[in-house]
Amino acid sequence: MQKIISIKNGVTRMPEWRMADPVNFETCDGEHIAIVGPNGGGKSMFVDIIVGRHPLLMHDPDYDFSPSQKTMVSDNIKYITFRDTYGGDNDRTYFLQQRWNQLEIDENTPIVKDKLEEAYQMAGEDTPERRALQQHIYELFHMQHLMDKYTILLSSGELRKFKLASTLFSEPRVLIMDNPFIGLDAETRDQLKELLKTLSSERALQIILVLSKSDDIPDFITHVVEVKDMKVLPKVTLAEYLAGRESVPAHVLSPEMEQTIVDQPYSDREYHSQEVVKMNKVRIQYGERIILNDLDWTVMNGERWALSGQNGAGKSTLLSLVCADNPQSYACDITLFDNPRGSGESIWDIKKHIGYVSPELHRSYQRDLPAIRIVASGLMDSVGLYVKPKEEDMDKCRFWMKVFGLEGLEDRGFLKLSSGEQRLVLLARAFVKDPELLILDEPLHGLDNRNRRLVKDVIEAFCRRQNKTMIMVTHYKEELPACIDHSIFLLRHTND
Repeated sequence: MQKIISIKNGVTRMPEWRMADPVNFETCDGEHIAIVGPNGGGKSMFVDIIVGRHPLLMHDPDYDFSPSQKTMVSDNIKYITFRDTYGGDNDRTYFLQQRWNQLEIDENTPIVKDKLEEAYQMAGEDTPERRALQQHIYELFHMQHLMDKYTILLSSGELRKFKLASTLFSEPRVLIMDNPFIGLDAETRDQLKELLKTLSSERALQIILVLSKSDDIPDFITHVVEVKDMKVLPKVTLAEYLAGRESVPAHVLSPEMEQTIVDQPYSDREYHSQEVVKMNKVRIQYGERIILNDLDWTVMNGERWALSGQNGAGKSTLLSLVCADNPQSYACDITLFDNPRGSGESIWDIKKHIGYVSPELHRSYQRDLPAIRIVASGLMDSVGLYVKPKEEDMDKCRFWMKVFGLEGLEDRGFLKLSSGEQRLVLLARAFVKDPELLILDEPLHGLDNRNRRLVKDVIEAFCRRQNKTMIMVTHYKEELPACIDHSIFLLRHTND
């Protein structure tokens, strides 16, 4: 059987990129692989070895990409990461409020059609055969209705289609995707799985998925490779993996730590609003696209809300109004923390009440600051840290890093952490100032089973504290903590 990729006793030349044991791995024609394992276990480092990013000491990987005519590894293996972001993965111009600022949308803002054509032109020579492939991809992905949309306004599911279509123009032999299902509603997850299944059956294409959540493994996957403790375990069939998979723990946070969270001293500047959020007939529109239409919503002190809905229904837009990140809020009848918007309060007067984590916030941290400085930035409501915190504030940071299992990583550069560890650091940032309102937008993105349970335990302990309000977004009902007592579901507006 043809071996597409074969690595034997692989050891990287640079010690900082080495796994605990030499890497042995192969994938054959017709196999589709899921790479799974705990956060910080080495999944991303393993993928870097597969794609040849880190040279090996003795035995370089062997590749056989036939029937592809291309010989370069970079032409045959494409690696896509999904971060629910609105620009290239290396786009340094992104800032947190950009997605909501209409002033940033002008005649130079790219639309889907133009970016796809640019990707097509860069992928190879313009031939009738490649144009036929392009049209086939558009039809398979149902892209026609997306063509005139601004890329910055695509929903999570639409962004997946856009990035996947752009990549397939180059006709890769191996397609590697990192957590492609995060941030997708159940319907869109199923659609993407069917799309990948179709691609796997109709083309000379091997698919490798890197997954933190083992429940997301699609049924077209044939084999599973588990990576943990910086070791690559032997490849097994999907059936073998599912039969021996560890169950999700019922509880992770110790009773002592849970009580310590509940008993944390309250801030001297503690302020208790009665109406934390009040919206009357709120309408948000970008061009002809209506996102929210005549929305009424009130969140009272001490309530814990689950915010859900389809991709593109306006959940993130709604949260941007609460967080004072969306300039359209000034034209709406919105009251935050008992104060109407536009009555003289600044953005920072609002943000001081809020602890917040979201995919957009994760996107905005692009500097390799020590993890503890990222946590401390939550005390200042800033992305960077521009004022030296007091020692008592640093003690709070260390406490919350301990809560989230991050002891020993205080001085590790943020960009050197795994994506799951980064998410835990940002969660510690959200909790560190003991906020009146906790806003958690898909907080369990990219977390393994144990850490998902840990975060739920921490949320439930925190919500036992007095006068704490929470809004949480998730597309998985099983991720909601037991303390949820209210819910709101948004439907996508059709503009009909």
